[in-house]
Amino acid sequence: MTAPALPRDPGAVGPVAARAAFRSGLAVPTAGWSRGYAQANLIIVPKDLAFDMLLFAQRNPKPCPILGVLDAGETTGPLLAGGDIRTDVPRYIVYVDGEKVAEPTDITGYWRDDLVTFIVGCSFTFESALQAGGISIAHIDQGVNVPMYRTNRRYTSAGSLDGRMVVSMRPIPAAQVADAVRITSRYPAVHGAPVHVGDPRELGIADLGKPDFGDAVRIPDGHLPVFWACGVTPQAAVMESRPALAIGHAPGHMLITDARDTDYLVP
Repeated sequence: MTAPALPRDPGAVGPVAARAAFRSGLAVPTAGWSRGYAQANLIIVPKDLAFDMLLFAQRNPKPCPILGVLDAGETTGPLLAGGDIRTDVPRYIVYVDGEKVAEPTDITGYWRDDLVTFIVGCSFTFESALQAGGISIAHIDQGVNVPMYRTNRRYTSAGSLDGRMVVSMRPIPAAQVADAVRITSRYPAVHGAPVHVGDPRELGIADLGKPDFGDAVRIPDGHLPVFWACGVTPQAAVMESRPALAIGHAPGHMLITDARDTDYLVP
């Protein structure tokens, strides 16, 4: 089966149509898709690890803001009405003993009735608000995936789970950094305000040109690197803590939900 073609304007595609395209095999990063709708990270674990994951998220809400949970074996829910969590994300990552073993576009073959799905807020959700505020988004403008980096900041452990924070980076004109902080602080359910502005070495990042996930972006003169907590953090915890099985979204390849961006906007 041939995957559907990339639409001319992905931002105009609604969430149901977007999920249908991904279900049909389109595997692309989702930044800029379905304007006005919230995007989300995924981490899927066996039921015997679910409490640890929930506790990890509760103790570390900045990188792990939970928007919803599907109970063991459930494949759909209110955030993707009529959808299927096993097929409706453009690409997944399967981890066995903390090691990546596959990057499928469909996890039906890996599905088990004891798997619990955590739907975690994503900073793609507030990018439309940044653009509406006159702030350009480098990875969208340059047609690449957002750059993401492991940092030297450790998070509070929970049961068997421990790990370091992952951040996404967007270069922002120095004169607009305060605007970016103000705009994104109103979206705490999707990571909120940045965790760091400026020198990446303070986060233990040696080279912005070599992201751990996603793609490098060009940083124009007069721009500062601005870092937001990233929902790939639970996957970093999985890689460090090495549970027998876990499944996540491929970084930058998000679940597009039926929730509106404004559902998570604090007045």
